[in-house]
Amino acid sequence: MMNITLTEAEKAIHAAKVKAEELGVKMDIAIVDAGTNLTAFARMDGAWLGSIDIAMKKAKTARYFNMNTGDIGNLSQPGGPLFNIEHSNGGLISFPGGVPIKNSDDEVIGAIGVSGSTVEDDHAVAVAGANALLSKAVEA
Repeated sequence: MMNITLTEAEKAIHAAKVKAEELGVKMDIAIVDAGTNLTAFARMDGAWLGSIDIAMKKAKTARYFNMNTGDIGNLSQPGGPLFNIEHSNGGLISFPGGVPIKNSDDEVIGAIGVSGSTVEDDHAVAVAGANALLSKAVEA
């Protein structure tokens, strides 16, 4: 199994911070490896303390299921096939802001979780971080 390196995680955090600054928001940014172990974390000055745990859980959720957390949220609505999944695995986050990170061979090597603003901003910042490791950006 391939894992994200610290150097790659730091590159993803840098790209996410640049996007957050572009949007004018303060974020907590977590990177986990393929085994969901925290590899890198950044709390931008003034970012919400309550978003630290959310960012880490978004990253883990994205890696557990290898999909964007917003997609899990769509599937976990009442009547949906994953209803109540957020209660599994010690607590998941099922709204946007978590994105799997893939290498250039399209293998999942970790995930990024971002929290601190609207879910739209969280997702945009997470995508920027995840795309930092790809030579060609993709819409996550």
